[in-house]
Amino acid sequence: MASLRASLLLAAVLCALAASSATASRGLHLHPTQFVVRGRVWCDTCRAGFETPASTFIAGAKVRVECKSRSTGAQTCSFEGHTDHTGTYNIPVDDEHEHELCESVLVSSPDTACAKAVAGRERAPVFLNNNNGVASNVRLANALGFEKDTPLAACAQILKMYEEVDDRV
Repeated sequence: MASLRASLLLAAVLCALAASSATASRGLHLHPTQFVVRGRVWCDTCRAGFETPASTFIAGAKVRVECKSRSTGAQTCSFEGHTDHTGTYNIPVDDEHEHELCESVLVSSPDTACAKAVAGRERAPVFLNNNNGVASNVRLANALGFEKDTPLAACAQILKMYEEVDDRV
């Protein structure tokens, strides 16, 4: 009897915690149809096409979130922002865009020696709707990259390290 009472009490406590957790997660939304798109912009200092230990993040890079109609492909809206000192951008976006294709897109780099977009890393999709089970209003985008005009001298050694890994696999 005591174990039944303890089990019922535990079940009641768990239900109460689940309800308060659900309420608290709703509190994360400042406005139910406003999102923040967050990502980073990096400099491919080795011209490898991917991030390496020598990669750096770019402060002051300009990024745009663009949304296009799924049916016509016409741009419906865009929102711009800049990266902070860590190379991170946080772009506020109003409204849900459930029926649109939205992407973070590189616009420009303040570093003239690292201003050419890395092919395939110049845009990243983001999903701006509340129907995907994410409790937060922050939507993460894959990192975007620019490449340096000339690779750093240390890059030969770094890239050799990747070749050695390929040989072992």
